[in-house]
Amino acid sequence: QVQLVESGGGLVQPGGSLRLSCTASGQTSNRKAMGWFRQAPGKEREFVAVISWNGGDTDFADSVKGRFTVSRENAKKIYLEMNNLKPEDTAVYYCGADISYYRGTYNSVLPAYWGRGTQVTVSS
Repeated sequence: QVQLVESGGGLVQPGGSLRLSCTASGQTSNRKAMGWFRQAPGKEREFVAVISWNGGDTDFADSVKGRFTVSRENAKKIYLEMNNLKPEDTAVYYCGADISYYRGTYNSVLPAYWGRGTQVTVSS
């Protein structure tokens, strides 16, 4: 059984930083990408960032480029470093695994597996 567990969310002031972690367990592929998505109240879930299976390729939503970075520790663990946070970044952040992304622009393929999410609130 596959499980994804996110951590690191919380309340932060505008301009602040947070680092989210995601750890996978179970039979996830070692040759597939992992990524981050978010869902704000009243909005659809949207893509945030993706990282390829070997960490060599990444892509980001335009709204977070230059502020967020994604990294991969191993086949089962990724991070999302969020800097210069804005109130519009407030959302539940979800980790996804087994994404068929390999390089270049993210092609909107959804993960096969999802975490339960972690709340990020940006407010003064």
